[in-house]
Amino acid sequence: MENRGLDPVPDGERTGRVRSLLTTWATANMTVLLLTVGAGLTVLDGLNFWQVLAVGAVAPVLSFGLVGMVSVAGKRGGAPGMALSRAVFGQRGNLLPGALVWVSRWGWESVNAVTGSYALLAVLDLTLGVRRSSGAALVTLTAFVAAGFLVSGLGFRALRVSSRISACLFGAASLLVLARLIATAPWAALLARPPGEAALVTAGIGTLAAGGISWAPSAPDFTRYLPRSASAAALVGAAAGGALAVVLPLVTTGAVMAVASPDLASARDPVSFVGDLLPRWIAVPYLLTAVVGMMLINSMSLYSAGFTAQTLGFALPRAWAVGVNAAISLLLGGLLMVVATSFLGTFLSFLTLLGVTFSAWIGVFGVDLLRGRTYDRVALMDTGPGSGYWYTAGFSRPAVGAWAAGLVVGLLLTEVEWFSGPLASTRVGRDGLGWAVTVLVSGGLYAVLPRPADGTGGTPRGL
Repeated sequence: MENRGLDPVPDGERTGRVRSLLTTWATANMTVLLLTVGAGLTVLDGLNFWQVLAVGAVAPVLSFGLVGMVSVAGKRGGAPGMALSRAVFGQRGNLLPGALVWVSRWGWESVNAVTGSYALLAVLDLTLGVRRSSGAALVTLTAFVAAGFLVSGLGFRALRVSSRISACLFGAASLLVLARLIATAPWAALLARPPGEAALVTAGIGTLAAGGISWAPSAPDFTRYLPRSASAAALVGAAAGGALAVVLPLVTTGAVMAVASPDLASARDPVSFVGDLLPRWIAVPYLLTAVVGMMLINSMSLYSAGFTAQTLGFALPRAWAVGVNAAISLLLGGLLMVVATSFLGTFLSFLTLLGVTFSAWIGVFGVDLLRGRTYDRVALMDTGPGSGYWYTAGFSRPAVGAWAAGLVVGLLLTEVEWFSGPLASTRVGRDGLGWAVTVLVSGGLYAVLPRPADGTGGTPRGL
C-alpha cells in the first residue's frame, strides 16, 4: 500500500519508467462509452467513416498532448498535480480551482460508475440470466465502486500493475470484436455514406478532446515517481500514444456498429445494447474486460481525487480521502441510474463541462510550467503565511485572475443539457471549442501578466 500523501517523492525513490505510462493512459480511456460516441458521430452528426477516423485520431492526440505536457510537472516537482498547483496560485488561491476540480470529479466518477455497473449487469444477464432491476443495479454499482476504492486505496503500484494487465486483456478482447466487424459489417453501405458538414467534424473533435483534457490536473500524480532525467517529449508521446491506441479503435468500432444498429447512438443503457450486437462468445469477454477497464478509470480518478481533497484541507490519510469521493460517486451514480433519460446526452454534457472547468486551470498551470517553474518542497507543504508560496494574503493575483477570466469566457461559450451560455450559439460555441478558448484566454492572460516573486529565494529546497 502506498502511504505517501502530498509530500514530494525524494529522488532516491524515483524508479519509474516512462514506458509504463503508455498502459496508464490507455487504461484511462478504456470505456465502452466511446462506442456510443462513435455511433453518435455517425447517426446524429451524419459523419462518414473517414471523418469519424479523423475525429478519433485528432481528439486524443490533441487532448492527451496537453495532458502529457502537464505531466512534466510531476517528474519536476515529485508531488501530485493539485499540490504543485499551490506554487502557481498561492496556498489560498489554489483552493478555488482545487475545489472546482474536486467537485467536477464527482460527475465523471459517477457517470463512469454507472457505465461499469451497466456492463456488469449485461455480463450477468448473458451468463446467468440475471435480469436488470433496481436492486441488481444498486448491487452492481456498489460492487463496482468498492472495487475501484480498493485498487485506488492501495495506491500507485497497484494502479500501475493493474493497468498493464487490463490493457493487454482489453486489447485482446478488442481484436475479437474487430475481427467480427471485418467479417460482418456492411462495408459497402458504410463507405458509400456521403461526408457530413466540416463544422460537425470540428465539433466532434472538440467534444471528445474536452473529455480527454479532464485528466490534465491528475497527470503529475502518475509521473511523480519518475526520475528527473525522464524525457519531457517522451512523457507527451506516451500520453498521446496511449490514448490514441484506445480512442481511435473504440470510436471507429462504434461508428461501424451504428450503421446496422443506429439505436446505439441513443440507447439509455448503451452497454447492454452493445452486448446484444455481438455473439455471446465475444460479448462476454469483451464486456468483462471493459468492466475491469472502467473500474480502473474510476480507480485512477479516485486516486487523484484523494490528493485533491487533501489539498483542500481534509485532514485524512490518502486512502480515507479516496473513500470520500467513492461514497459521493456511489450516491450520485444511483441517482443518475434513476433520473437519466439520455445517457449519451448526460455523458457529453459532463465531458463539455469538465473540459471548460479543467481548461482554465490548464492554461495558467501550463504557461507557468513553460516559464521554467521549479518547486520547493518546504514551501509546497507549508500552508501558513510563512510559506514561500503565500504571495499576497495567500493568493497569486495574476494566476487567480487569469483562471477566473478563462473560466467565465468558457462558460459563456458552453451549452449542455441543463445550461446554455449567452455565446453558445456562436461558431466557436457550436463547434464545442469553449474549452480551447478557455485555455487560450487563461493562459494568454497569465503569460502577459508579471509572475509574482515567491518567497523561496529561487533555490528549491528539500528535493
